[in-house]
Amino acid sequence: MKFITITLIVHDGRKSPRDRLREVVDNAVLAEELGFDGFGVGERHEQPFISSSPPVVLSHIAARTSTIRLFTAVTTLSLLDPVRAFEDYSTLDNLSDGRLELIVGKGNGAAQAKLFHVTAEDQWDRNREGYELFTKLWREERVTWSGRFRPPLSDAEALPRPLQQPIRIWHGSATSKASVELAALHGDPLFSANVTNPVEPYEELVNHYRERLEFHGWPAERALVGAGTAGFYAARTSQEAIETYRPIYAARLEAFQRFGVQPVFPTLEDAIERSSILVGSPQQIIDKVHRYHARLGHEVMHLQADADGLTDKQHRASLELFQSEIAPVLRKEIPSRPFPEVLR
Repeated sequence: MKFITITLIVHDGRKSPRDRLREVVDNAVLAEELGFDGFGVGERHEQPFISSSPPVVLSHIAARTSTIRLFTAVTTLSLLDPVRAFEDYSTLDNLSDGRLELIVGKGNGAAQAKLFHVTAEDQWDRNREGYELFTKLWREERVTWSGRFRPPLSDAEALPRPLQQPIRIWHGSATSKASVELAALHGDPLFSANVTNPVEPYEELVNHYRERLEFHGWPAERALVGAGTAGFYAARTSQEAIETYRPIYAARLEAFQRFGVQPVFPTLEDAIERSSILVGSPQQIIDKVHRYHARLGHEVMHLQADADGLTDKQHRASLELFQSEIAPVLRKEIPSRPFPEVLR
């Protein structure tokens, strides 16, 4: 199994935007130092996030790191001009020595959809069209194309040309079969959110992905699945882990209440039992990842990159414990395909 850490760059106002963004970069450097395989930056265009420009953040991370894969989580192609997105990410691909991994999706949030004049009726069509043009631009030096949502292209040249050819593009999926269908149609990997709900609906989407891959003529071994987690804290004993994480989960519940969101898991104990949250001793976390793997068959898993209420010391100690006692076992017991090599 491979492991990445991700951030949506939530900004609660306790730090300036400058300091919060620098914290993200420092967390990426820490992830590489500790041996994680990848670091992901989300894309949101509304409160409480300041992750509106992943290629800029990831470019800074690329300059501070040398081996870790750089993920987008997700690139919201339903909102973006695919030509501009190609230019940004092709530039990043070159600057990072080919370490870029794209996870694409339509994105979430009514405010950001309004900001970009995207409607519920056209967001999936925009996502599909954006993906198809983006990948065409990545493959071909000259592109002639027409679609619904941007002006046509005639023998267009988009620069710079990317370093990776081809690039692996994942499709982020939370609840809809539309992303699953697009991934299966093109034989691409799927990254299941696996955060908000119990495992059953995510398992259903992953099974649908595998079925649709076969329907579209791809071999079963083509399937590649990643999955998220809803939170992480490892300690030597479950009692210590729960005691430390309880106020963090309570703060999350309070935030849900402020935003009028009904929590799916009303207590920490319920979340540990029924959600993908990983809180406990190393062996408890290993056992839980195995249970989820039996349902999802995922080869890549993400953890929260941010301290999320932990002290810096607790955050680092938890990630160190993961890499020293949890990751080696899961890497050995759950086979995974290698990531592409860094291009020099």
